[in-house]
Amino acid sequence: MILLDSERDAISARISESCPPEIQKVLTAAWAHNVETVKKLLDTPEAARGQDPLTGETPLHAAIRSCGPPSEDDDEADLTAARETVQELLLWGGIWNDVDDRNETPGCVALRLGRTDLYNLCVDAGVRAEMLFGVLEGYEELESGDEDEEEDAHQEAEESEMVVVGEDGEDGEEAPELVDVPTNGAEETTPGFVPPQNDAVDVNSEAYLRSKLTYSDGKLVDDDGNGVMMAWETDIMRQSVDALLPGKLPGKRILNIGFGMGIIDTMFAETKPAKHHIVEAHLEVLEHISSPGSKFGPSWEASAPEPGAYKIHQGKWQEVCVKLLQEGNVYDAIYFDTFGEDYSQLRMFFTELIPGLLDSNGIFGFFNGLGADRTICYDVYTKVSELHLADAGLDVEWKVIDVDMSRLAEEGQGEWEGVRRRYWTLDKYRLPICTFLG
Repeated sequence: MILLDSERDAISARISESCPPEIQKVLTAAWAHNVETVKKLLDTPEAARGQDPLTGETPLHAAIRSCGPPSEDDDEADLTAARETVQELLLWGGIWNDVDDRNETPGCVALRLGRTDLYNLCVDAGVRAEMLFGVLEGYEELESGDEDEEEDAHQEAEESEMVVVGEDGEDGEEAPELVDVPTNGAEETTPGFVPPQNDAVDVNSEAYLRSKLTYSDGKLVDDDGNGVMMAWETDIMRQSVDALLPGKLPGKRILNIGFGMGIIDTMFAETKPAKHHIVEAHLEVLEHISSPGSKFGPSWEASAPEPGAYKIHQGKWQEVCVKLLQEGNVYDAIYFDTFGEDYSQLRMFFTELIPGLLDSNGIFGFFNGLGADRTICYDVYTKVSELHLADAGLDVEWKVIDVDMSRLAEEGQGEWEGVRRRYWTLDKYRLPICTFLG
C-alpha cells in the first residue's frame, strides 16, 4: 500500500513500537511541542539526539513534522511552542543534519512542509556548528594527534552510565531523577538507526590525483565513476567569466586553479588576456592538455604577448601558488575549481593566497558546489563561506542562476548516466563574485 505524504508524516508512522521508552518520551513530547516536558527530559545532549531505530526520527524531526504544511487552521500558540521546542533541542545538542529513513534532515522536512521559520532555525544551527568545527579544526592542527589518548581511555573506563528514572514527564511533574548505574562491561545495547546508504565514495585529493580519468560524452570522470567535471556546467562557467571579467575587455591578467575539461579556460582565452596562468596537478589532465589538437599546448604558450604570460603550471596549487606569489604575480581575475578537496582547502586559498595574488581592484570566484546535494547544506555553506570571506577581507555578491534540471533530476539518468553520484540537485546556483572590502 502506498501512503500519502500526510499518512507517512503521521506520528504512528514515525515513532515505531520498537522505539526505546527513553527516546519515545522525548519524541512524543517534541511532537506535541510540550516545551516544559522537553526541558525536563533533556538532561544530556544524547537525549536531544536520540533516533527511532526504524524511522530515524529525531526530536527535531518530530517537532517540525508535527506542524504539517501551513494552513488556515494554524494555531499561532502551537507554532510559537514549536519554535521554542526546536530552539531548546538545538540548545541541547540536537543535530541539524541528522537524516531519517527518507534521507531527510530536520531542515529538509521544514523546507518540504513550507515552514520557513523552522527551516531558518536549522540553517542558523548549521552555520553555528560549521563555524565551531572550523575553529576546532584549527586547534586540532596544534595537537600531536595521539596526545592524552591513554588518559581519555582511562577516564572512559571509570565513568558511570547515567539512566533516567521517572514518570511520563507531564506538565507539573518534577524533573526526572538521575541514577548512577556502574558499567560492568556487559551492558545491553539496543540496535541503533542505520541511515540510508548511498554509493558515494569519499574522494580525497591524493586518491583523485592517483586515479585514472576518462574524457567522454561531455564529462570527465575518475576510475570510480565520480564526476570531476561535466558539460552541463558550461552556462555556469560562461556566467562566471562574465562576472570575473566585466565587459570581457582584452589585456587582463587571469589565474585559474583546476583545468578539468578546459571549459572556463577556453572562455578566458577568447578574451585575449595579457596573462593567463593555469594550475593543474593531475597527470592525465596534463597529458590531455599537451595532446595533439589541444588548445592549450605549446603553441598556445608560444602565442603569449611575452614569454611566460600563457603557461600551464604543473603541480598542486598549494605549492605552485606560493611560487607565483614569491615571483610577484598579480591577477585581475582568479577562479578556483578543484576536485577531491574539502571546504577547508578553499578557505585556505582565499584566506592565505588571495590577498597577495589578487589585484586591489580584481575579482575572485570559485565553483560553488558546497553542499549542493541538498538545499539546507547549500544554504549553510553559503553563509559560512560568506563569513569566512569577510574574515579574509573579501566582500561577496551572490548572483543567482537558474539551473536547467531537465536532464539533471534523476540519478543515473540524463547527464548523470555513467556517473556514480549525482553531485548537483538544486535548480538554483549561487555564483560568488568576490572583491576586497572597502
